[in-house]
This record gives sequence, structure tokens and C-alpha cells, in this order.
Amino acid sequence: MSDNDVRRLAEDVDAIGAKVSRTVELGRRGFIISVLVFVLLVGQLLPWVGDHVGWQVLFGDGGAIPQLFAITSTGIGVLCSVLTLATRRWWLTWVCAMGGWFSSVDGLLAVWSQQSSGANGAAGNGPGIGMIIALAAIILLAANWMRTAFSRT
Repeated sequence: MSDNDVRRLAEDVDAIGAKVSRTVELGRRGFIISVLVFVLLVGQLLPWVGDHVGWQVLFGDGGAIPQLFAITSTGIGVLCSVLTLATRRWWLTWVCAMGGWFSSVDGLLAVWSQQSSGANGAAGNGPGIGMIIALAAIILLAANWMRTAFSRT
């Protein structure tokens, strides 16, 4: 083996090491996250606010606080999660983890706003089943992304 071959081998090893340091291995957790993203999508098809389903709330029906939750849960919970699952970039796991917790707080506020909507005459008669499912899914997603982000040493 010549010095040139050893140098090329060392460069290949360094390139592979650099790539591995930027990616995360999801394993079984990747499947769980995929299922939770699907559950979140199903929640978008069910009622959130009165007769408005989740995707209608996303586009402005049903009030500002539920719409904020619809935007953050769709943006972080669906779009960012799919992007992270596809690219396996480690820094995106942190975006999903932090964004997921932010969306969880939005979801709690959205549920609260629907529980107290009768007091101020706002739309809604309590949170719909879709909003509850979406809230549970985004909390579980955030927890799984947090575990994934901290799994890398």
C-alpha cells in the first residue's frame, strides 16, 4: 500500500466521519415519529372549533389562537418533521424539539381558549376532538424529538 493510497483512505474516512457527525440515526423512533405525524394529519381532518375542521382553522376560520396552533403544529409537527425524517440532519432534530414544545404551549392555549369561549362570545363550544388529538400528537412528537436530539453524544 503506497503513501498515496493511505492518504486517500484517510480522506475517505474523514469525509465519512464528517457526514456521520451531521446526521442522526432514528431507528425505531423514526417509525414512531412517522406515526405521530400521521396522527397529527388525521387531527387536521377532524373538528377543532365548532364545525370547523383543523385545515379550515389553519386557513383562518375559528379564531386567532386556534389558528396559531394549527400553523405551528402543521409547520413544525408535519413539515419540519418530514424534512428531518428525510434528511436525518441532527440540527433539525433540535428545531423539531424546540418548535414542538412551542407548539404544545400554543395547543394548550388553543384548548383553553375554546373552553372559555362562552365567556367572551368567541366561536367554539369547547375544543373539538381534532384539536385534542393534535395537541396529544404534538406533545408526543416534541418529547420524541427531544429524546432524539439528546441521544447524540
